Amino acid sequence: MRILQLSDPHLLADPAGRCHGRPALALLRHGLREALGQLRSAGEAPDLLLISGDLCDDESWGGYARLADLLQEIPLPVALLAGNHDHPALLRAALGRRAVVAPALIRCGSGQLLLLDSHRSGDIAGELGRVQLDWARRRLAAGSADADLPLVVAVHHPPVPIGDAEMDGIRLRDGDALLDLLRPLAALRGLVFGHIHQHWQAGFPGRPAAPLLGCPSTLRSFGPVQPCPLGRPADPGGRWLVLGEDGVLRQRLLRWAPVDGPSLR
Repeated sequence: MRILQLSDPHLLADPAGRCHGRPALALLRHGLREALGQLRSAGEAPDLLLISGDLCDDESWGGYARLADLLQEIPLPVALLAGNHDHPALLRAALGRRAVVAPALIRCGSGQLLLLDSHRSGDIAGELGRVQLDWARRRLAAGSADADLPLVVAVHHPPVPIGDAEMDGIRLRDGDALLDLLRPLAALRGLVFGHIHQHWQAGFPGRPAAPLLGCPSTLRSFGPVQPCPLGRPADPGGRWLVLGEDGVLRQRLLRWAPVDGPSLR
């Protein structure tokens, strides 16, 4: 399982539109090109592209059409999460044939990837809800197909506080329920999320060998809670995730120079 994770592009219906003063589509295209170029230079290539939410800031058909056009340019399977800045029905209608849209459980390389939809209508914070949690519990139950395959989970909102008062107030409201569901699973290797526009890393509560990983945004960075391992907290970025044949999840933070100046808010 080799996954390139990008997050929070905040696209708009206008292909030249600027979100928070920044050219969202140009920055996503630039970030995708830079990330793939860095991997190619290292002799690496992804099995799948994951974009972990806040795909379309104005929640428009046009914004998802821009994303669909961009994804046609790359010969990669794609997985998409809805964030608080998304319209899940439009997302699925516009991109459901091109990408796997959360919620879904998919095989990827030597492992499986659980995609969860934390969009909550009318709320910046996230919620999975009892129905989705029950669905995930059934799909991951012992004895189910592929239950023993190493598992990586992806959701837009962080399920735990990250140490930023503003972001912690708009995290996943039923994050504890998700952690309780995942903690007993021997197959769990890690959980990745977006929403926070910065690098963040910790151990899964009760399962410290499985990391919790926050992803930077392709649009702009927020003031960091943790030091950037690359010393570049203001730059856009993504994350490279590799599940080896030994079943261990390894990851690397990616950064690149923005196309239009510093991105730290």
